[in-house]
Amino acid sequence: MDTNAVLDIGLSGLVMAAKLSAPVLVTSLVVGFAISLVQSMTQIQEITLSFVPKAAAVAIALLVCGHWMISEMIAFTHGLFDMIPSLLQGG
Repeated sequence: MDTNAVLDIGLSGLVMAAKLSAPVLVTSLVVGFAISLVQSMTQIQEITLSFVPKAAAVAIALLVCGHWMISEMIAFTHGLFDMIPSLLQGG
């Protein structure tokens, strides 16, 4: 196994992590921004007010995107297992 293969596997792992975390992070970002916008307009400065809607939105995002996330992770893992023979022959 050469360094190019290691770098390729590492890069694809980082891309997969970014793809899998994007729906949850973007949902949390959008809901947090909307809550803070409402708080600034109404001048309600309660810190705990933003937690419950964010947690609910993240839970909904996980319910909606969970099947896709698991499918992507399984496909990625199968791809890694399929690469094992070629990695062992290259070394």
